[in-house]
Amino acid sequence: MRPAGAMTALAALAVSACAGPRPPIPPAASLSPPAAWRHTPANDAAIDRQWWQAFGDPVLSELVERARAHNTDIAMAATRVAEARGAVRSAREARIPEIDAQAGGSYARTVTLGIPVDALGTVDGVSASWDLDLFGRLANASAAARAELLASRASYDAVLLSISSATAETYIELVGADERLTVLLETLKSRSRSLDLARKLRGGGYSSDLELRQAEGEYRATSAMVPQERLAITRLENALSILVGDAPADVGRAPGGLAGLKLPVIPVALPSSLLRRRPDVVAAEDMLVAADRSLDSVRASMMPDFSLAASGSLLAANVLPQPFGLFNLAGGAIAPLLGAGRHKGEMESAAARRDRAAFAYRNTTLTALREVEDDMAALQRLGEQRQELIAQVDANAGALRISSLRYARGYASFLNQLDAERQLLAARLALAQADTDRLAASVQLYRALGGGWMDSG
Repeated sequence: MRPAGAMTALAALAVSACAGPRPPIPPAASLSPPAAWRHTPANDAAIDRQWWQAFGDPVLSELVERARAHNTDIAMAATRVAEARGAVRSAREARIPEIDAQAGGSYARTVTLGIPVDALGTVDGVSASWDLDLFGRLANASAAARAELLASRASYDAVLLSISSATAETYIELVGADERLTVLLETLKSRSRSLDLARKLRGGGYSSDLELRQAEGEYRATSAMVPQERLAITRLENALSILVGDAPADVGRAPGGLAGLKLPVIPVALPSSLLRRRPDVVAAEDMLVAADRSLDSVRASMMPDFSLAASGSLLAANVLPQPFGLFNLAGGAIAPLLGAGRHKGEMESAAARRDRAAFAYRNTTLTALREVEDDMAALQRLGEQRQELIAQVDANAGALRISSLRYARGYASFLNQLDAERQLLAARLALAQADTDRLAASVQLYRALGGGWMDSG
């Protein structure tokens, strides 16, 4: 063996020994999804990707479509996909031979044996170089870039789903705020009538100043809640405008209001299927694959790098009898002889990044499982709460009718009517909020289940 070849072989052995065994993923980062949900059976049916139409509100559907087309966060996510696509192209091109062409000419006047000579010449040539990538450094870098592209696409879909659900949920909150404002205005009218009655009774000497002041106080208390609810409506309209890519402005509503929104029946996927139906989980998995391939690329960079190079050119000049060609073919190997500590440090850093990606995938998966459980429980408990609130509203409305009649006929004090009015108002506001929360929980469950998204790989 020639001395140069022996040195290359020894360097390769030394670097290989320096690389050591491939570090495994920490066992603590692994996760096995449960076989079933805690309280809700799964049917594993597919969700319609336009799930927002299940609420039966054309304005909601229009707002979601506008947000998906014009939201700024979605546009920024699209640029990240384009950036990752460029990185994939760059990594792929690094694996094919690099070919360069050159062309040039020159003109010179010289003196040969006292005779002026004009020399005109041209040189045209082509050169090529190719990294053989015997140990997979470039191949693994290309695979890492491809995995990052897949992750960016899944992340884009996650942003799309997040903005869609945020738009639907904000619209539902807005319609719920409209309902609460309606309850307040209706109560305000009722208390205005009670205040008028209290004034008449006081004027006739059938009640005291205390009852008149109590009636006025309750009227003012309800009136003070109206601006607060209108402020909430304005803020929700502004938030919706930003979500659809517009400046703050008024937002229309469907005529049916909160009662016009349907509560959809949502098919629930199995926990194991959820991992392929959540774009954020798939993005975290792809980032883990990218980090793993990057680790292999760093390990391969510690091995010798073999390359081929070739060039050819055609030289022509007026001082030559005819053009002639030149060519060169060479091969070489580059092996890192020094800096083993630096290379090992790079490998340790790459392994740490891979492990961090593994724990991030575990954390994202656990979060997805928790969100589904939370939203299913919210739908169930809010439905139970709604039934109790409906009964409470009916009971309080009956109590108010009786207390109002007794007060008008002088059989009871005004305090009984005030208590009944307060309880009825609180129950009606709580019922409107429960209806809003239940519809919003449906949106959140759609999002938690992936919104009909499926991993296309």
